[in-house]
Amino acid sequence: MISASGRRVLRSVIALLAVTQLAAAGTASASVADSVSAGEFIHVYDPSVGEAEQWYYNDHTMIRDAATGVWHVYAITHAEPANPLDEKQFGHATAPSPRGPWTKQPFALTADPAAGESHIWAPHVVFANGVYHMFYAAGTPDHTAYRMHLATSTDLWTWTRSAANPLFTDGFDARDPMVTRIGVLWVMYYTATSAPTGGNHQVAYRTSLDLVHWSEKRVAFQHPASGTFGGPTESPFVVRRPDAWYLFVCCDPGYKDTRVYSSRNPFRFSVDSPAGHINAHASEVITEPNGNTSITSAGWGERGLHLAPVQWSNP
Repeated sequence: MISASGRRVLRSVIALLAVTQLAAAGTASASVADSVSAGEFIHVYDPSVGEAEQWYYNDHTMIRDAATGVWHVYAITHAEPANPLDEKQFGHATAPSPRGPWTKQPFALTADPAAGESHIWAPHVVFANGVYHMFYAAGTPDHTAYRMHLATSTDLWTWTRSAANPLFTDGFDARDPMVTRIGVLWVMYYTATSAPTGGNHQVAYRTSLDLVHWSEKRVAFQHPASGTFGGPTESPFVVRRPDAWYLFVCCDPGYKDTRVYSSRNPFRFSVDSPAGHINAHASEVITEPNGNTSITSAGWGERGLHLAPVQWSNP
């Protein structure tokens, strides 16, 4: 029988071999400049409905219930004006389609200081083996060691924090997780800097076989700009298309300024391979069961959630 430590080593070896094989499968450049754009954005949901003051949505995630077909959105939410370090709840709404109509629901999760959470940011939900996994950034007073946390649910209504939290820590303000399946691996992309105290803005990634145990940090994209909070690698979202992989990041340099980069390799993107520019903030690409893709936009002062069709030059 293999011990627990032996299983961890085996998982690490398998994950490393898988990453090595996938990384060797393609180069960074995909030569598809200006191939991604968006149609007209429509305003689909305002979290201020029923409130005495204006509220905003920021980094968010949208997922369809595998059993009922109902769509759920979870988001950073707060009353205006923006106060990032006081963002302690995840807004929750439901709808029959990404275009609505959306119905406001009670908060999905509230920051728990006992769990090491002074505030909570940027939920992202994936479905695996009958369980929904919500990854999110748990802010702490130490901006060089933000915690990546996990909560799980079987119905998208009740969420339970994982006993494995924190899954890992990183900085500066490591945040905005996005998780996707690549081969045998789960891959988490997130925003970080080249050193926990600051440096070049990066899209970092870690890999897992079970969504709980994660590899060491690696770097999928590094921007020449440097700093601490903010920066041009926020809200990373990676999409696979027949011709290439696409990385969406914000904000470069404006607030509603999403840049798209393309690559043959999902672990290696470059500023030298631009693929599009969309006027949106904290975007997520939504794929419906019929294959239609849309892009979202939200943020401070934006009155909630907006949606537009994605236009791919190579369908």
